[in-house]
Amino acid sequence: MRELEEKILQDGKVFPGNILKVDSFLNHQIDVEMLDKMADEFYRLYKNEKITRILTIEASGIAVAVPIAQRFHVPVVFAKKAKSKNIGDGVYTSHVHSYTYNKDFTVTVSKDYLNEDDHILIVDDFLANGLAADGLIDIANQSGAKVVGFGICVEKLFQGGGEKLRKQGYRVESLAKIKSFDNKKVNFE
Repeated sequence: MRELEEKILQDGKVFPGNILKVDSFLNHQIDVEMLDKMADEFYRLYKNEKITRILTIEASGIAVAVPIAQRFHVPVVFAKKAKSKNIGDGVYTSHVHSYTYNKDFTVTVSKDYLNEDDHILIVDDFLANGLAADGLIDIANQSGAKVVGFGICVEKLFQGGGEKLRKQGYRVESLAKIKSFDNKKVNFE
């Protein structure tokens, strides 16, 4: 999506460790007009699929997921990184390693919100090595739901997560695909 690539070039910042900071418009301060355009594109890409739930992981994925869910007229379900007292014991859990935070989380989703009749579109702001995606696939599998595909805002191709998912047979649609970072410059596919 050319508009997203232009926004990344204009406002994104590259930091050591292959970190792309886009918090001025995507995952801290949010450009809602850009989110709407991305949601329109994800809807265009997946409109012929029978999607019943949008699944993501807190926190950055929630903002991305909401306008997409509006397009499909389905709920958003997000995996929580901490089990709250009010969620109960009927949960699906999976272990996820966050590349950005270099931290492991046990994520949870209530069994009330996913089941074998669901067709899930998993969405997130970034796809790097795919470990968060693995955790969400695990939760979907525990529920018996079908993963229709992935909607990713920014994919770092050089970290291999998207390639791994595609080799596993998953459809992965990424709006901005980064080949590399050279001297703090972003190079797109």
